Amino acid sequence: MSTEATNPVRTLLSRNKTWAERIAKEEPSLLPALATGQKPEILWIGCSDSRVPETTLLDLKPGDVFVHRNIANVLHPGDLSSQSVIFYAVEHLKVKHVILCGHAGCGGVNAALDNKKLGLIDTWLLPIRLLRQQHRDTLTALTGGERAAKLVELNVQQGVRTLRENPSIIDAIRERGLQVHGMVYNVGTGDLRELDCAESDEEARRRVAAFETWAGTAPTSRKETANGVPNSGHNPEEKQLPLQAKERL
Repeated sequence: MSTEATNPVRTLLSRNKTWAERIAKEEPSLLPALATGQKPEILWIGCSDSRVPETTLLDLKPGDVFVHRNIANVLHPGDLSSQSVIFYAVEHLKVKHVILCGHAGCGGVNAALDNKKLGLIDTWLLPIRLLRQQHRDTLTALTGGERAAKLVELNVQQGVRTLRENPSIIDAIRERGLQVHGMVYNVGTGDLRELDCAESDEEARRRVAAFETWAGTAPTSRKETANGVPNSGHNPEEKQLPLQAKERL
């Protein structure tokens, strides 16, 4: 038996060498260009699941997607890791799209539907358990598989709401038209679909009033009225158009 066959790391290094040589031949300018910097147009926030490789399923290339992944694609507003990624992607890389993607058969979602004690992961999954509580009637009316699929969607929609409450994203939506998308990936078919995460104009105004921040004194046009809603002429985020997964943005 060869040394490479018994050493998976050697196999990985060998495959990497083959890949690098193939890319250099097929697209000789790609890797040298990436060595000078990155200009991705997409921030992808997804699950750590090995079956959901964002660059592969979007049919994109290295340098096209800035990525943050964690268990069950949960967004905790106080999580420094995800919030740092969002800040850098939005404020410095100036991405045009933020995609939060869940997937069918998510182990984290399935765990949140169960009541087995898991230890540290229980703390991480708390936002999904809260969604389970809030939507108990809807979820209990569904079968096991349907229930899990619905909670996957609810988790994505909640993540999109959390993203829209981020001050950097609020500014980027207003100033340069940043778009926020919620999507679900079907592991069994490879299909990616966009969820309806629309909010009303009134919901958008109240969200901005509560979560927008600025340096120094608030601009006059953004000061709140008595009911807490900004009196500016700001246009709230419009309903997003579907994003074609295999088209470069």
